[in-house]
Amino acid sequence: MADIVVVFHSGYGHTQRVAQAVADGAGAALVQIDGDGNLPAGGWEMLAAADAIIFGAPTYMGGASWQFKKFADASSKVWYAQGWKDKLFAGFTNSAAMNGDKYATITYLWTLAMQHHGVWVSQGLMPSNNKAATRDSVNYVGGYGGLMTTSPTDASPGEMSKGDLETARVFGARVASIAMRWASSRA
Repeated sequence: MADIVVVFHSGYGHTQRVAQAVADGAGAALVQIDGDGNLPAGGWEMLAAADAIIFGAPTYMGGASWQFKKFADASSKVWYAQGWKDKLFAGFTNSAAMNGDKYATITYLWTLAMQHHGVWVSQGLMPSNNKAATRDSVNYVGGYGGLMTTSPTDASPGEMSKGDLETARVFGARVASIAMRWASSRA
């Protein structure tokens, strides 16, 4: 089994709920970036030992939260030593609007992974884009490069779309499946 870590920041609990669903699908450990942009004790060591790292951040004002960016900037020490080179990476984001410029955040997460010389895992799902699709359909938001979820500003984390959470679980399972193949091909 591959060692997978979901490292994420969540400002209001929605991104945390997505992170949990991704982790459930991937059989991954969670490392939450706190409100000051710091990892918990042992967080850096967990990331160093991981076969795959899944980044998660809310999209605020067209980009990742400053707390996630602080973590990303701190990862420059790992970058300098090439500590995450050839790891698998994937990413997800949540925002209130259906579009909300989420793809800018996915692109930022992808760029961070590429800076670390990683290998990116895409969403791998067709969108639910026919007339029969509902808000609770899998990949209703239509992400390709990474997982994108939506939660209205007046919705609690408990009110998130079942389709988004199932998409998150399936995305996590995809990362786990690819991580297993990646690990066996490198053995």
